[in-house]
Parts: sequence; structure tokens; C-alpha cells
Amino acid sequence: DDLEDEEAVVSTQSTGGLKTMENARFYAVSTELSTPVESTEGKTLVVQFCVKHEQKIDCGGGYLKLFPSTLDQTQMHGESPYNIMFGPDICGPSARRVHVIFNYRGKNLLLKKEIRCKDDELTHLYTLIVRADNTYEVRIDNKKEQSGKLDEDWDFLEPKEIADPDASQPEDEEEDDLEDEESAFDNDVEVESSSDKEEAAETPETPEIKDEL
Repeated sequence: DDLEDEEAVVSTQSTGGLKTMENARFYAVSTELSTPVESTEGKTLVVQFCVKHEQKIDCGGGYLKLFPSTLDQTQMHGESPYNIMFGPDICGPSARRVHVIFNYRGKNLLLKKEIRCKDDELTHLYTLIVRADNTYEVRIDNKKEQSGKLDEDWDFLEPKEIADPDASQPEDEEEDDLEDEESAFDNDVEVESSSDKEEAAETPETPEIKDEL
């Protein structure tokens, strides 16, 4: 789908950017949206920005965060609560991913699928599309890298069945299991420790035990 066909909730234009100058430092800049987003019901949300790593980095990231209107920009820091975090993250040769994190009921929910980010020195366009039918799509340079349903790829919903921490196995079942294990162990010892051929021949065969899954 062409982005021009999407009814975007957030649409901002900028000709500038943020360039970091020193290694191993955190940088951040924020701006208030000219039109607050009060509701995304029945609409499509598009988050899009460019990232360029001008040097081969081994650890670093470039994220875009959407904060709630309650954010105090003068006190913004790395732990400030956000609604959405989106962008590439590089940490070593194996961890090179695109983060898509939603804050839901106070918890930051991570995408359960893997999206590899670009790690060269070129400029790349990262796009997140969240549609009204609860589906999403992630593009890099306008090429679809991942898509799916929100409730399947994030843990928005509680699991249908959860383990009961108070549940325990009945004592009689535990005793039966223990007796079975001891019996099987005794049979093995008798067969293996018998050195007399006649006694070994007269020893009844140990019944075959089949695993039932």
C-alpha cells in the first residue's frame, strides 16, 4: 500500500535533524505536536523518520518516542513514560533490531517478532503503520519488513490459561510415582548386578516401558 492512501493521524514536516557529535553519550530532543492526538479510533497511525549512522557503530540506537501530553519536556529523561517507542537499536554483532514497543496499562510491551535494522552508513527511512483493524506494518526504505496482528505479536491480552501458583500434586499420586520409580530402579540393579548366567536367564524380563506424551 502507498502511504498516500493512508489516513494518517500524525503528520509532521521537518527539514532539519539531530546530529550527535560525541560517542558514548545520550542525546534527546522533543517537540510538542501542533495538533494533539486525542483519539486514533477508526484511523491509521503512521510514525516515520530517517536514521543515518555516519560511522560503523557497535552499540547505539536512534528511537522516536510518542509521549503523553502530561510529559514535562524540561524534565524528560530516558525513563520518562511513553506511549510508543520505534526505531533501530544496535548492540554488538548479533543484536541489531528494530524496536516497536507499546506502553499498555503501565507496561512496556515488546514485539515478539524479530526485525533486523540497517547497520551501514547510509540514510534509511523507518515507518510504523498501525491500522484501525488492529493490524500493523513495519517498513524500512518503504519495503515491508514485518506485519501482523497487534494481539498476536504483543502481549496485550492476558493468556487464556495461567499456572496456578497454589496448585500442587496430590500426596497419593506423589507416593505412587515414587514407588514406581523405586521399583524400576530395583529391577535395573538386579539385572545389571547379576553375574551368574543361569540366574540372569531365570530373571524375568523387565517389562517394556513406553513413554506416553
